[in-house]
Amino acid sequence: MDTTLSAPVFLDKLRSATTQSHTALEALPVSVSIMSPNVTNAEYSLYLSLMLDVVKDAEENIFPVAHAAIPGLDVHPKAQFIQADLNALGYTKQQFYKPLTSKTNDISPAFALGVLYVIEGSSLGGRVILKNINTVLGHDATSGGSYFTGYGGQTGSHWKAFLGSLTEYESQHNAETEIIAGANFAFDAISAHFTANAHQ
Repeated sequence: MDTTLSAPVFLDKLRSATTQSHTALEALPVSVSIMSPNVTNAEYSLYLSLMLDVVKDAEENIFPVAHAAIPGLDVHPKAQFIQADLNALGYTKQQFYKPLTSKTNDISPAFALGVLYVIEGSSLGGRVILKNINTVLGHDATSGGSYFTGYGGQTGSHWKAFLGSLTEYESQHNAETEIIAGANFAFDAISAHFTANAHQ
């Protein structure tokens, strides 16, 4: 199959099929708070704490499945950056959750890649969030804002490389349905986690 022709079609379908769940996540109060001109350190810390659950769960239980399917997959662990930011904020996390794998243990390689599409995609939005956090609270890449720094100046190229790997896998395995299912599952699971724990 000629991936140069199929890639845009698949990625457009993936974006379109996940728009509703993605928008619902971004509309949650916890998500909205970190883009507010009045964001507080407490709101920022809560967001990071909830995302640490998501990212840690993904790295420990979903990354290995995806890496087994695509050995050269260019995805880097980020949980340690969230923990460093929480440390800088003086926030001690009391309880850990598994927002993703507590809801399913049936994770195929394609489904795992769909979840990673959500996790990796958040790095793009992170740069916009960091700008607000820096302006309002003063945190930057070296103190309190390392997670949202993402891959720094390489964030865009890392994202393109990931999408290239995702598209190639989809074309080789006809995995569009499962990848979309994994992405929607991730958006919905993160939304459920944010909603259930919005008042920690």
